[in-house]
Amino acid sequence: MAQLNYPATRKIDHTDNYHGTTVADPYRWLEDDRSAETAEWVKQQNLVTFGYLDKIPYREALRKRLEKIYNYAKYSAPSRKGEWFYFYKNDGLQNQSVLYRQKGLNGTPEIVLDPNKLSKDATTRLAQFSLSKDGRYAAYALSKGGSDWQDILVMDMATKQNLSDKLEWVKVSGIAWQGNGFYYSRYPKPDGSALAAKNENHQVFFHKIGTSQDADELVYEDKANPQRFHTVGTTEDEQFALLTISDRGKGKDGNALFYKEAGGKTFKPVVADISDFSFGVIENVGKTLLIQTNKDAKNEKIQRFDTSNGTWKEIIPEKPEPLQSSSIAGGKLFITYMKDVTTRAYVYSLDGKLENEIKLPGVGSASGFRGNADDKFVFYTFTSFNYPSTIFSYDIATKQSAVFRAPEVDFKSTDFETKQVFYPSKDGTQIPMFIVYKKGIKLDGTNPTLLYGYGGFNISLNPAFNPLLIPFLEQGGVYAQANLRGGSEYGEKWHEQGMKLKKQNVFDDFIAAGEYLIAQKYCDNAHLAIRGGSNGGLLVGAVMNQRPELARVAIPQVGVMDMLRFQKFTIGWNWIADYGSSDNEAEFKALYAYSPLHNIKAGVNYPATLITTADHDDRVVPAHSFKYAATLQEKAGKSSSNPLLIRIDTNSGHGASNTAKNIEMTADIYAFIWWNMGTPLNL
Repeated sequence: MAQLNYPATRKIDHTDNYHGTTVADPYRWLEDDRSAETAEWVKQQNLVTFGYLDKIPYREALRKRLEKIYNYAKYSAPSRKGEWFYFYKNDGLQNQSVLYRQKGLNGTPEIVLDPNKLSKDATTRLAQFSLSKDGRYAAYALSKGGSDWQDILVMDMATKQNLSDKLEWVKVSGIAWQGNGFYYSRYPKPDGSALAAKNENHQVFFHKIGTSQDADELVYEDKANPQRFHTVGTTEDEQFALLTISDRGKGKDGNALFYKEAGGKTFKPVVADISDFSFGVIENVGKTLLIQTNKDAKNEKIQRFDTSNGTWKEIIPEKPEPLQSSSIAGGKLFITYMKDVTTRAYVYSLDGKLENEIKLPGVGSASGFRGNADDKFVFYTFTSFNYPSTIFSYDIATKQSAVFRAPEVDFKSTDFETKQVFYPSKDGTQIPMFIVYKKGIKLDGTNPTLLYGYGGFNISLNPAFNPLLIPFLEQGGVYAQANLRGGSEYGEKWHEQGMKLKKQNVFDDFIAAGEYLIAQKYCDNAHLAIRGGSNGGLLVGAVMNQRPELARVAIPQVGVMDMLRFQKFTIGWNWIADYGSSDNEAEFKALYAYSPLHNIKAGVNYPATLITTADHDDRVVPAHSFKYAATLQEKAGKSSSNPLLIRIDTNSGHGASNTAKNIEMTADIYAFIWWNMGTPLNL
């Protein structure tokens, strides 16, 4: 394709002073998501990007193949309330999954709520659904256009009709029933842009059924500390309301925890002060609370707190493997651990005695194991790269699992192979990575290879089936998923090695993953693509700057690209605990050294780059990607022989807001990768 003519982006003379260092910000005006000039810039950028993508001859055939393989029924594991079982189902290509219920496991399903009917473009999502203790009412939250803002409505489950209740400006909130109402968290209506303005003064309210929002009782706020999260949950028996307070805006990674008994007036401390230790209540057993914590246990442990006398007792000590999840159902404690990024599941008595391991179908990821105190069985979902998500039931009495629901997907798992490797990073640390490919590929360095990473916020990348990956593998592609430091793969120590002043470890791990794939001849530089989203978008942007020759293609998605100003928007201040802040001089120097926006160099031949973002992303605001794209095009648009494009979706958010948008974006990304690698396709 011919040299691209990028839209001209106006520059302004704006600088900021950080601890004596002057930093230019010529595209500051792009932070205004409501201006006509920004809207016109978005329009012009999309004209160039989609003009480029439209000329890729196999793009539509690829979209159709993705659509075909995605078109199978997908279910969630059921959950029980009384005689009813509730579950989500997507027939295949529905833009939103539909909520159903049925009486007993063999009953006839009936629709409870179909989000596809709530907006013309089906971008309104059912974000939460919570039933009252007696099952008479449900409070549910809707998210519009991919935004993190939610509205809560209330449904009478006998008639499946909404009451008049409507709660607005809800964000970072649960729905926790107690008696005739529920707790939720919200912000005051924002001044300025609802999608970009900083969110402060998180408040907890109690809403009584059948009343207006302005009558809600303010349960908790802390105006002296406006950048804290305050959320309330309740135990299954509604005996306790549990207040969790976090202060990541001040760099603290843990939380305080308080409780209030039903009918009580004030919250009492379990853990009064916020530190770097986390405390999460699993459930209550009478007057005691079972708590998962990493206090003095970087891999986490289970303790019991007695509310009658304030004493603690350890019931499941820390193990060499990180504790992944904990839940109570049927009078048992279900615990999963992660060993080399794969799940191990166990059943314990409520006093911490190990009873048995749950044998899983293979090496992969298991989740679920949730239920009610009187349940006789629980459901869990198992998945791996070539094992579609399958729902199992586990009989608590017989200790046996059985397939409850398996999907029918248009692919043969035996055609594909997955292996886990360990490779050395720059400092010698062994990093795990999964590699997936079609059996019979030749290690000759010419396989189109997609390397994906994240590396942050104590989040692990676990093996999981993604039907949209299959068409990439069918064409001889290799998918590599690197488990970088900064995640939770090996507990809090692994997380700490990839945060704040040690963030460079994450980039080194990712670079080393690319070098390993090249050295082992899965690909060469000309056949390597790097991809990541959100914190992973930051990862791709930083690695592009540090090693522009490493990969042929780069896909930074919804990335945190301006590391000096991320805390200025919506809830970006919440990331200070992981990144640090430019307000701190030592942390500023580290951030400035790798910030993707501030380290683009003129005259460099950057990889073919497709930046993706969306107009309703109010988590990582699109201004990050706007300013990054404008700078990349300005400094390298003429010197680079590769396209440097930004794809801006509409009515979508931090992730694709519906199925069609997800498929379209995936088709564009794969087409862009293959086109720039010169890969011959058979579609």
